[in-house]
Amino acid sequence: MITRRSWAVAGLTAAATLLLVPGPAHADRSPGSGSQGNADSGGGREGQDIVSVIRFSGATRGGGDSGGGGALKPVGDWSPPACWYEPRTAEQFRDQVERNYESTVNFPGQHSYAKAAVAQFRSKYKDGEYKNYNLKEKDEGNWWVAVRDPDRWLEDAAQKCDKEPFWVENGDPPPVANALTPELLAELAYNRLRLPDTKVSLAPEDTTKVNLPTWAWLDEAEFKPVSVTASVDVPGLDLRATTTARPDALRLAPGTPDARTHPASGECAPHGDGSIGTPYRKGRSDETPPCGLTYLRSSGKGTFKLQATITWKVSWTGTGNAGPNGLPSGSFGSDQPVAVEEVQSVNR
Repeated sequence: MITRRSWAVAGLTAAATLLLVPGPAHADRSPGSGSQGNADSGGGREGQDIVSVIRFSGATRGGGDSGGGGALKPVGDWSPPACWYEPRTAEQFRDQVERNYESTVNFPGQHSYAKAAVAQFRSKYKDGEYKNYNLKEKDEGNWWVAVRDPDRWLEDAAQKCDKEPFWVENGDPPPVANALTPELLAELAYNRLRLPDTKVSLAPEDTTKVNLPTWAWLDEAEFKPVSVTASVDVPGLDLRATTTARPDALRLAPGTPDARTHPASGECAPHGDGSIGTPYRKGRSDETPPCGLTYLRSSGKGTFKLQATITWKVSWTGTGNAGPNGLPSGSFGSDQPVAVEEVQSVNR
């Protein structure tokens, strides 16, 4: 794994200084690696960097959260952007360039060409093509800089955001592809969604019998829609989007070919109220469950690994969109052990 520091040094020695000379910045963390669960993130500083100004809140994953769960895996080959452009105030941009200049020229053993490159870049925005980072026009617009997902920065897709920082007047659209929009924010929020562990409720629970129908369902208290909101709040801009995932289907894989699933496809569709499966009620042990399975042989002294995978339907709403708008569905699943015992008979 390449750390932020090692990438910084590598970038400097290649005359592509830490954030802005000439390549894009890193986000605070990859949208694929998440932020601290259920807490805002972004917009702060980390080491020598100004991190992404995007803030995420809601059911976010990653950080020190030990509550289980994980990321949504998109259906098909879709993925969120590997790079994008986002705004900086004139003050933020000035501080970023000056900080990078100082850290580069004062870095022990730094190559002369790296110092020359960062000095040339600084000159462009301080007293060259632009004057003093456009601080006199700070209320009239923002700088836009490129940001890469650091988990994907070697991918070809991450190299497409190669334009040097540029100024955009308030009300004008940034003249580049992959500039932040509500839809792009929604796509980045998609990769921040933290889903609950996919453990289904079973009856009988944990241990069942050969040829005994086992009922399966999702606990409505745990499996409900989850959302992440991504937002950018800088002068002259108000961009935000909320991405929401809703359980849409449950697929059961018994962990052995010697079993039947109910229905036969192993896929349990949601009811009208969004719930999936039907909780077992006393007196229904001989009925075929609408969602469940029947094991045809014992697991012996071990267990079978029942795999439960939920398909989540994803939509988003955002600034200027009546919505909701669709995003690719995704799936998330996990295994749980099930012990299957032979039915004991009594000889008299």
